[in-house]
Amino acid sequence: MTEQVKVVRSFSGRVVSDKMDKTVTVLVERKVKHPVIGKVVAKSKKFHAHDENNECKEGDLVTITESRPLSKSKTWVVSKIVSKAQTV
Repeated sequence: MTEQVKVVRSFSGRVVSDKMDKTVTVLVERKVKHPVIGKVVAKSKKFHAHDENNECKEGDLVTITESRPLSKSKTWVVSKIVSKAQTV
């Protein structure tokens, strides 16, 4: 028998909302080359991610990893806070 290796996707992005309890909204941006024009275009997508201890604040740079569905819209978990937001 062969062992199956589960590939876990992970993204890095910025927290744009922390208003929900134990949930943050993370904006993930990526650069893609346009198929016809050839210009590099910035694309972005928002993900809801689980933040168990409510540690993340708006503006933090975080890494999120895929997990089992935790709710209707939440299938990602905050795995690491890369850098905290600058407070003025």
